[in-house]
Amino acid sequence: MLVHPWDAPLDDSEWRGWLDAHDFGQLAVNGLPGEPPSVQPLHFAYDAERGEALGHLARPNPLWPALEANPDVLLSVVDDYVYVPGPWQAAPDVPPEHGVPTSFYAAVQLRCTARPVDDPHEKADLLNRQLGRFQPEGGSARAAAGAAPYGRLLSGIRGLRLEVTGVHAKFKYAGNKPGEVQDRIAAGLTGRGAPRDAAARDHLVRRRER
Repeated sequence: MLVHPWDAPLDDSEWRGWLDAHDFGQLAVNGLPGEPPSVQPLHFAYDAERGEALGHLARPNPLWPALEANPDVLLSVVDDYVYVPGPWQAAPDVPPEHGVPTSFYAAVQLRCTARPVDDPHEKADLLNRQLGRFQPEGGSARAAAGAAPYGRLLSGIRGLRLEVTGVHAKFKYAGNKPGEVQDRIAAGLTGRGAPRDAAARDHLVRRRER
């Protein structure tokens, strides 16, 4: 992923805070010889203190052999994306119809080493940590190896620990445009009011103020 200086995170807290609010992404795994890469949609729980993301997949998932052959994977998360019409992007000294359309988006890519988890007790702990992230209000029984209601289901899944070894983050929100153009884009996003427009505008304004 290309990250221009004006699209880079202002600091680590920016991408960490954004990732804390986004827990669904795409896990990219290198393919076996002669096969293309695999991409798996994944709900995950990111633990910044431990430097890892936790997930789980069904045991029959065809991704496992490729993952075990090469545990270097990429977890990609993208959101707050919008289409920006060309006239909004036009420089102050050119006609609006000469503006170049573009996309805005926030993206975090975690390069990881994948570790399958098969021990029933470790799987139960992993699932409980995920449940604490996704369902902090409770309401569901805790998983425990050999105990109802979920113990008998543990054999049908494999846990997945993704140890983070590198991070690429990008916030593409007109950071290289003059203030007049940024104001025009912000006003356009406010007026259009399409899905994700408010989030994109917030990123543009927040990063400009900082």
